[in-house]
Amino acid sequence: MSFNEENPVLMKKRWIIAAAGVIVQLCLGTVYAWSIFKKPMMAAHGWSETATQAAFMIQSLCFSISVALGGALIDRKGPRFTGLAGGVLFGSGLLLAAYANLTGNIWLLYIAYGMIVGLGGGLGYTVPITTLIKWFPDRRGLVTGLAVMGYGFGSFIMGNLAPRAILDSGLEKTFTLWGLISIILVPSGILLIKNPPSGWMSQYAPSGNPHILADSSSFTFGEAIRTWQYWALWLMLFLNVTAGLGLISQLSPIAQDIIRQGLSGAVTEDRLKGIYILSGTIVAVASIFNGLGRFVWAWLSDLTGRRAVFVIIFLTEAAGYAVIGHSTGGLMFTCIACYLLACYGGMFATFPAFVADMFGPAYIGRIYGVIFTAVGLAGVCGPYLFARIKMVTGSFQTALYIESVILAAGLLLIAVFRRPLRKIQIK
Repeated sequence: MSFNEENPVLMKKRWIIAAAGVIVQLCLGTVYAWSIFKKPMMAAHGWSETATQAAFMIQSLCFSISVALGGALIDRKGPRFTGLAGGVLFGSGLLLAAYANLTGNIWLLYIAYGMIVGLGGGLGYTVPITTLIKWFPDRRGLVTGLAVMGYGFGSFIMGNLAPRAILDSGLEKTFTLWGLISIILVPSGILLIKNPPSGWMSQYAPSGNPHILADSSSFTFGEAIRTWQYWALWLMLFLNVTAGLGLISQLSPIAQDIIRQGLSGAVTEDRLKGIYILSGTIVAVASIFNGLGRFVWAWLSDLTGRRAVFVIIFLTEAAGYAVIGHSTGGLMFTCIACYLLACYGGMFATFPAFVADMFGPAYIGRIYGVIFTAVGLAGVCGPYLFARIKMVTGSFQTALYIESVILAAGLLLIAVFRRPLRKIQIK
């Protein structure tokens, strides 16, 4: 009798948990629509480009630190405690961000959106990823792709709703509604998530699949960090996310610049509003590909291997960032941006499965959590690079060229990467 036939209730339950994980990620992923909020805040409060962008950079840094902390917290307190704490912090931070916009206090925005939303988002994000890896050892790429796809689709919702909400109701009310919805939906989804029963992994270990390691074969955290592959993975993630978050943080402004360049005649206030709404649509469409890329690339990695997928992603991203700066219209820019975000999302989704393949699932929370700190540093470096170069040169083109070189370096890393060895060789 097959394992599936012996455990029909648990096999059904794991898909319910997967659906709950997607809902949680969908809510948390709305932070990716930051570029839609940036220009209205600059116009409303007179904040500079770099000063406003700092809120997103702080959020990215706190998010990654929180993922690392969340991985350790899950091992001690379980996924529900960690996720509920994250959901409450995330929603509360957005409500406080509404007050920061009401008062025009940028330092409060740094605390609210930057620190509190970042910390809450990181704790919540960790729960579906690490838990589903344990529930789906046979489909790691697929299930992490589904979960992280939800995170990518979050900005699709905000990209469609936020521009009109900001124009009609203002920044404060938009942030308030965002916070209230989040503080309800995230904890509701978290309550459905729990770890699999003891012995679940051992049912798969004898299958002969070289990518499925039983708990007893897993690297401990101490063993993992003593391998060069661990830090090579950290650097690969850093390089990819530096490019991806840099583009995401400025996607709406870059789109607006390119659309304006293609217009003839005077740029009236009504045309500017139309351009702003159109840029939100571009953010929304690109976020669909961000989400789909997370599923498709992760699913393909189950079939072709993670390493092959990473080679394709780094290679085509390096070419894409070099080309996108020469976009001659909104349609060309949108097509290239959609593909780049699909690759960025695909790397994000495939990475947890690759780490679990290399080091095993038993200590994946802490092992992947520390690797995820690369996202925090990248979340500062990428957005800052784009904002600073825009301020100095008046254009984003140089930043896009630099990101192309960074991604080429990632391609070299994955080309020399080899599976880590332990006391016994893992084939």
